Amino acid sequence: MLRIERVEGYHDLGRFIHVPWSVYADDPHWVPPLKLERRLHFSRHNPYFEHAVWAAWIAYRGTQPVGRISAQVDRLSLERHADATGSFGLIEADNNRETFARLFETAEQWLREQGMVRVRGPFNLSINDECGLLVDGFDTAPSIMMGHAPKYYREHVEACGYEKAVDVFAYRMHPDFPMTETMKKIIDRSNRVRKGTFAIRSLRRNDINRDIEVLRDIFNEAWDENWGFVPFTEAEFRELGTLLKSVVDVDFIKIAEIDGEAIAFIVCLPNINEFIADLNGRLLPFGWAKLLMRLKTSHPRSVRVPLMGIRKEFQRGLTGSGISLGLIHSIKDAVLRHEATEVEMGWILEHNKSMRSIIEAIGGVVAKRYRMYEKVLAS
Repeated sequence: MLRIERVEGYHDLGRFIHVPWSVYADDPHWVPPLKLERRLHFSRHNPYFEHAVWAAWIAYRGTQPVGRISAQVDRLSLERHADATGSFGLIEADNNRETFARLFETAEQWLREQGMVRVRGPFNLSINDECGLLVDGFDTAPSIMMGHAPKYYREHVEACGYEKAVDVFAYRMHPDFPMTETMKKIIDRSNRVRKGTFAIRSLRRNDINRDIEVLRDIFNEAWDENWGFVPFTEAEFRELGTLLKSVVDVDFIKIAEIDGEAIAFIVCLPNINEFIADLNGRLLPFGWAKLLMRLKTSHPRSVRVPLMGIRKEFQRGLTGSGISLGLIHSIKDAVLRHEATEVEMGWILEHNKSMRSIIEAIGGVVAKRYRMYEKVLAS
């Protein structure tokens, strides 16, 4: 007998966090998340909850948890899009149609009670967090802040009435890509058509709070018209800044300027998933020591570029292409210095033809495809 119970309190949250361990028991590519980090992510200290509410449920057969799901309503998204759309997320379950159906029915009913008429996802918890369902690229481990899923998820989610909204790609490439003569000409022509002195600099650690706010301001402008966009708040980007200060080389973050005014940026992250994969989600009693030692004595062999943005004024044509190529090239030396052999760039919206063309021109190939779903909620 399958039953669905809402997550209430500390112990339920622990069971909710632990559900994936049974789902992925035989999957060698799954990377167990750090349980402490997950508790913090779902706690009141997450700045996402300053503008959003959520609920979560666990599916049980007898005493055994066999699935989970969450549902979210984000005030910032509602204010921006005025579409009465909530989201689902954190879906994990055994290969059973009933489990998925009951979990989605429960989450959808809660969203109706909040006045929602449509649902999108998966967002874990926000579109600015890990999002999308893996539908292609199951044979490699996910990079930092990217999701994983069994192949059967797609079938069961779509059987619950969910349809594709948009796909996003994760590209992978070697960091030591050649800069062709055509690329050099694009950068050169881009520099010549712009007015003012163009320069690319690294993040300033001694003024990191100001630079983090610069990144947020550019991102919110650059991504403003993208599918499902919800702006980062100051508090959310400050939290990102904490991560950047603790584990990221300043040369992995570049800011492009014209006459000293910031117009674009790129952020590259070491793929910490390589260092936590064998910790089984535990930092105690010895996980902390292992992780700190690894961070101190070595570097992950892969990195991920999760964020890049160019102010709207400079996005189009040769100018935008030249700035994009210049930013990607600007982190090359730092990545190679850390002896990385693979770069992941993503996610990239499927209809972002200009960025996809640039990445493919420097050797990027699609390694993973993630799908955002949506569904109209029947009254």
